[in-house]
Amino acid sequence: MSTSISSDALPNGLSVADARAEAARAYELDRAHVFHSWSAQAKLTPMTITASSGSYVWDGDGNRLLDFSSQLVNTNIGHQHPKVVAAIADQAAKLCTVAPQHANAARSEAARLIASHTPGELNRIFFTNGGADANEHAVRMARLHTGKYKVLSRYRSYHGGTETAINLTGDPRRWPNDHGNAGIVHFFGPFLYRSQFHAETQEQECERALEHLEQTIAFEGPSTIAAILLETIPGTAGIMVPPPGYLEGVRALCDKYGIMLIADEVMAGFGRAGTWFAIDPSGVVPDLLTFAKGVNSGYVPLGGVAIAPHVAASFDDVAYPGGLTYSGHPLATAAAVATIRAMEDEGIVENAERVGREILGPGLHELAGKHDVIGEVRGTGVFWAVELVTDRVTKEPLAPYGGTSEAKGRFVAESKKLGLLSFVNYNRTHVVPPCTVSDDEAREGLAILDEALSRI
Repeated sequence: MSTSISSDALPNGLSVADARAEAARAYELDRAHVFHSWSAQAKLTPMTITASSGSYVWDGDGNRLLDFSSQLVNTNIGHQHPKVVAAIADQAAKLCTVAPQHANAARSEAARLIASHTPGELNRIFFTNGGADANEHAVRMARLHTGKYKVLSRYRSYHGGTETAINLTGDPRRWPNDHGNAGIVHFFGPFLYRSQFHAETQEQECERALEHLEQTIAFEGPSTIAAILLETIPGTAGIMVPPPGYLEGVRALCDKYGIMLIADEVMAGFGRAGTWFAIDPSGVVPDLLTFAKGVNSGYVPLGGVAIAPHVAASFDDVAYPGGLTYSGHPLATAAAVATIRAMEDEGIVENAERVGREILGPGLHELAGKHDVIGEVRGTGVFWAVELVTDRVTKEPLAPYGGTSEAKGRFVAESKKLGLLSFVNYNRTHVVPPCTVSDDEAREGLAILDEALSRI
């Protein structure tokens, strides 16, 4: 396997020499002026990306890498999809920007298309700039609608980096920002591989997780709880597909105690899980649903909240106290329109489901049979996690929770040498290619994973 390019030019028309010069200048300026997120600045050596196309990106040395990360699990439609690129250019020529109080064609059509795919009657769309502020506003809506303040969210979750969203998050990124005064209470969700409930089957895990949640509600006081916020399939935290009946059980508890259910579909939505939204197979309709990332593959920043009629009605005659200068930005929503139409016309969601069922799922389980370092494989669609462990019996992780290790670092380095851009978090590697990934590309990625795992 080789990562070298096969011609003297990149997909964007740059020569290799010009791309390398541009990359060197970009790196120099980055290290001089850019402050990176989630990073100790002095320790960074960021990889420069100079071009991308479909399922591939090119680094600053001209090496082609198969993108099994979808960047931050958002390029669902792949890189540089011509229909989306053209839509952005067309919208820029027509109307680059407009204040959110004015109606415009791109935003209106994007809202219609999104509402046509959301579950139930979630047909009112509030646009944000990304997933974090979508969750911020969903929580604000739930609090105002119910007149209550507390929000329950699970450990092993990620909901964004802004103030409320980071407090809702259930992983170590919350710790430096959490002062225990945001009205957030965390609970354990179902995760059989590392069960908190001593369960032996998915059925036991589901039943005991729901019992734990109801007990948490009882001890916190149902009259104080505005909402339960859940990633329908937790993403960065480990792609733990909920056991059958869990989401239905959470919905029933919300109905029983007068609590709003907020489904965070920022990462799992728009085809990633092999359905338009990850909540769809359960038949559950949340009160609010948040989205971002895949709605336009991150081509222009966009997120939003899909709102049920009974929640939206709270603001029929009382102003909603929130907004953003760029809410429903024309370039972003034009990209969303083109993305959703391409997904519909090209069967992209169906492709994600089929590739997961026929290639990624079986292929990853085959790798688990070959490599003792794999403790578990789980996922759906093009949304998979591989648990890497030092001991299958004890399930000792290859890297500690909240940290890294030399072995995991070697895995990432070997993957890149072999031509794979991977998404790793703690002791896991996530297999999250674009929803447009071809059969051959999926097999190529699996073959590289096989070789990289054999080297550690």
